[in-house]
Amino acid sequence: MVTKTPRIPIPQAVREYVFERNNYKCRSCGKTNRQTTLTVDHIIPLAKGGSNDMSNLQTLCENCNRRKKDYYDPRFKRYYS
Repeated sequence: MVTKTPRIPIPQAVREYVFERNNYKCRSCGKTNRQTTLTVDHIIPLAKGGSNDMSNLQTLCENCNRRKKDYYDPRFKRYYS
């Protein structure tokens, strides 16, 4: 059984970093911040043992984030830089 990682607030500076790193685009559908509202999402969901680390964060639009829920989508890879 996977232990759920506690949710912590993502600081605004980290959100800005993730948006910039992802070129202000949804990683799923490709819409930009001019076309939709972007959110910061966990690649490996906290409910599945994912971390709050920046390498586990990505940009998704609200619609794609709602569809993804707490599922792991293997199309997305963590960022290691």
